[in-house]
Amino acid sequence: MFESLGFENWGPREVSVVFGLIVGLAFGALAEATRFCLRRGLVGPRAERRPALGLWLMALAVAVAGTQGAVALGWIGFADHRFLAPDLPVVAILAGGLMFGAGMVLTRGCASRLTVLAGTGNLRAVTVLLVFAIAAHAAMKGVLSPLREAVSGVTLGLGDLAALGGLPGGAAAWSALLVAGAGAYALRSGNRPAVLAGGALIGALVPLAWVGTGLVLLDEFDPIAFEGLSFTQPAADTLFWTVASSSIPAGFGTGLIGGVLAGAAALSLIAGRFRWQSFATPRETGRYLAGGALMGVGGVLAGGCTVGAGLAGVPTLSVAAILALSSIAAGAVAMHRALERRATYGYRADPVLTPAE
Repeated sequence: MFESLGFENWGPREVSVVFGLIVGLAFGALAEATRFCLRRGLVGPRAERRPALGLWLMALAVAVAGTQGAVALGWIGFADHRFLAPDLPVVAILAGGLMFGAGMVLTRGCASRLTVLAGTGNLRAVTVLLVFAIAAHAAMKGVLSPLREAVSGVTLGLGDLAALGGLPGGAAAWSALLVAGAGAYALRSGNRPAVLAGGALIGALVPLAWVGTGLVLLDEFDPIAFEGLSFTQPAADTLFWTVASSSIPAGFGTGLIGGVLAGAAALSLIAGRFRWQSFATPRETGRYLAGGALMGVGGVLAGGCTVGAGLAGVPTLSVAAILALSSIAAGAVAMHRALERRATYGYRADPVLTPAE
């Protein structure tokens, strides 16, 4: 199919990089313009929580509708995807989600938000992303991989109940319930229609990525990974492709990260929001580095971040993805409350945000 689009001299992997770049450009620009961030919706300034969460849920509603619509049309399927594996690594998901949620509070942004901020001149975000990528790679293939394998070995057999579609009502009923609930909250969140439209466009990128890598770029003789939007593995892959591109090929995730950085940078420059920022104190630096490491390891254990397991994972109706997102939210709230009580590490519960933040 992709050859019919004028890429007959390219392989699916090369085209996937371009496709990832295009999706990333759109995500970066839209997320920068709308300040798309789940952390802000959970533990941000109180006046901003409902609008921020409403924006995120609008994206989720569109992502669920689009993804399940593509499944119903027979364009894609998740039967063999890791999200629907019959054995649920419950301990790894719970521990990883709590770690990731705690880490994103320490860094004041999840992996996707920090990637956007890095494009706007935020050197704190750049530093955290490097630590995040290294920690994620260490958990996937490095010194921490034995720990990951041991924790992931504790599983709960779910069989056909690995997805909500296996429950009474089937996929259509559960999809409708998720779309209705998320959409209703979003419409009553106090956001302007233009902001909600931006959230809807972000959500539409989720099925676009699934269909693009799972249908349009499908080539049985030169297969590529069936991927959605995510930032944990792509961040690690991008870092090591950057330093060893002769032996590590680029893919959809590499293009995605590059596109998000470029899209956020371009829009922030056009809008006059680009501003160089860095750490204020050594204590703040330590807090951010610790948060980046927690997110890297936690994202691998949980099977994704707020975007990979949440925005892209939940639309597959995966129980694992729903559990991961719930654990991330719980970890964020718990860390926020703990830091509020102790007022340590230079943490500000309700900071005055600059335009770039």
